[in-house]
Amino acid sequence: MVRPTLSTDSSSPSSIAADVLVVGVRPGTDGAPATVVSPTTGAVAALDGLDLAAIGATGSKDQLVRIPATGVEASSIALVGLGSGTDAAAVRAAAGSAVRQLPHASSIVLALPTDTDELVAAALEGAALGAYSFTRHKGTGTTGPQRGDQSITVLATSAPADAAVRPAIVADAAALVRDLVNTTAGDLGPSEVADVAASFAEDLPLTVEVLDETALAEQGFGGILGVGAGSVRPPRLVVVRYAPSTASKHLALVGKGITFDSGGLSLKPAASMLGMKTDMTGAATVLATTVAAARLGLDVKVTAWLCLAENMPSGSATRPGDVLTLKNGKTVEVTNTDAEGRLVLGDGLVAATLEQPDAVVDIATLTGAQVVALGDRTTGLMGTDALVAQLQAVAASVAEPIWPMPLPEELDARLASEVADMVNATVGNPAGGMLLAGKFLERFVEGDVPWAHLDIAGPSENKGGGYGWLGKGATGVMVRTLIALAEELQSK
Repeated sequence: MVRPTLSTDSSSPSSIAADVLVVGVRPGTDGAPATVVSPTTGAVAALDGLDLAAIGATGSKDQLVRIPATGVEASSIALVGLGSGTDAAAVRAAAGSAVRQLPHASSIVLALPTDTDELVAAALEGAALGAYSFTRHKGTGTTGPQRGDQSITVLATSAPADAAVRPAIVADAAALVRDLVNTTAGDLGPSEVADVAASFAEDLPLTVEVLDETALAEQGFGGILGVGAGSVRPPRLVVVRYAPSTASKHLALVGKGITFDSGGLSLKPAASMLGMKTDMTGAATVLATTVAAARLGLDVKVTAWLCLAENMPSGSATRPGDVLTLKNGKTVEVTNTDAEGRLVLGDGLVAATLEQPDAVVDIATLTGAQVVALGDRTTGLMGTDALVAQLQAVAASVAEPIWPMPLPEELDARLASEVADMVNATVGNPAGGMLLAGKFLERFVEGDVPWAHLDIAGPSENKGGGYGWLGKGATGVMVRTLIALAEELQSK
């Protein structure tokens, strides 16, 4: 994990030395030309009279135009588009986009509109997110510039002494998710994820419990065992607890952790199997959120349930038509072994809600139907009304796209089984697939615990070109929302 050095400075943008000085550009309105936005610590005189149109600088989001430096201490100047927004989301995205597009710069100074503490924090967070790089699998054949340790300074007239602390922790949490998800499945099975989780208990106030296949059988986790039955790498349930003595609220997080999803005996086509190392994003997200809560010292109890299995075909694999008994005693006829995420989450939700937390959120790369309905950037949200509304507001506050979806009662009929309490999928009827998965999970929420389900099948991975602070690969989506939710529960 590459971590930039973050800092703030009140110097004039023209007087501070760096490889690159980044200045914001805003699009014109009503046919007017784009304009340079003067940083809060002073204008950049060298840009006075610059013909932005002549160099193609329009101020549009994600545009970066680099020009030679004159009249400043920096070696070059980069003009980054702010888009039409003026809020923290726009500043965060512009800072992240600039840093992402300057991987070879050893020092970057961001001279953006940062006239409030909120905007300073947004610039720092975006910069730290944009500095992410994954090189674990790079070998001697790698060519071209590689991102090294960077020094990133945000210019601001004033900022708290600890202004960079939270942004760095949040960016580290997103980077942890991205590192785990980008790692090849051959190097990261259930036990390896468990080892990563356990390593955080060495330096943080966390306790980590790992249930192996024997413990899972003894304690009735039939969903996790059934999904992992076909792999030579046995499943695990990892419970990570952050429990400050003064906390009065408890947030439970349940993450789908399918370290590779072949589809099991309901085998995926070859093209659909590519990228299935990402099917453990939910587990990575709940781990990273809990680690961040501990690093931030939040006054709220957070418990993460990582439901880990590898879904593989073999002579020992669960067959279509087999019946599994989940943690709460409910039985499931497995009509499709490729609808496995809801089986491991069912076990995790039962265990989490039996502890009667104040809220439980599960997160998963669960259904292709989410991508069909909401696309590649918007998370699907379901659950109890109050928690759904709270999560929608929290996600909006950190600019993570999310959309609430219904849980129609008529879908209950489609879950009926002739031989068990329910089926896990309706083969041949794809209608409302995201909603049907939500209705299945709803049956494993014990008691009256407020519950929300996040389907991140599309947003978990950026398969296209870079935007904002994101390059290709894992995105770390929703980790910032869940950290903000934990902070909000703490404040209440």
